[in-house]
Amino acid sequence: MSNIKKRLRSISWIYTSQRFLRTFLRRKLYGLSHVDPTAYFFGISGISKDFVAGPYSFISYGCSIGPKVRIGAYTMLAPRIAIVGADHLYNIPGVPMIFSGRPELPETVIGSDVWIGFGATIMVGVNIGDGSIIAAGAVVTKDIPKYEIWAGVPARKLRDRFENEEQISIHDSMLKSPAKPGQYVDPK
Repeated sequence: MSNIKKRLRSISWIYTSQRFLRTFLRRKLYGLSHVDPTAYFFGISGISKDFVAGPYSFISYGCSIGPKVRIGAYTMLAPRIAIVGADHLYNIPGVPMIFSGRPELPETVIGSDVWIGFGATIMVGVNIGDGSIIAAGAVVTKDIPKYEIWAGVPARKLRDRFENEEQISIHDSMLKSPAKPGQYVDPK
């Protein structure tokens, strides 16, 4: 990290203001009126204008986010995430797919505190539960319950995120409370 960036981060109000301004401009550029002001965009992505993002969510560069997608608070989308599919009719005999039209798309809901890794593909209409983790390169074709870690093509469950019900209860309680800022931890 450059010395200038380190100095800016040491003066937190300047860093916070710069980050807010960048996000505000990206929201205006994309025409995203349903994105929380605290959501953060890094780089350029293709995002549908009806995209809904909760507080303190993060969208990295190169993402392709289709219509009817909603993400919760604290959710992170790594670079090159695709939320796509079911957008062409293909079963009308005698009509090329390009001229067949499009079906009504179902809503895709990604819960709060979800982390989706680099290059993952999420098919439209899927619901991903709070606190879940989707590994890099995974292809999610069905709903994922909360607090599970999934990977693969097609994605399958690897394990649970938390070890017991007490940890889940603590995390659920935090997610149900009003969203609040935290401190980003930089690796040393």
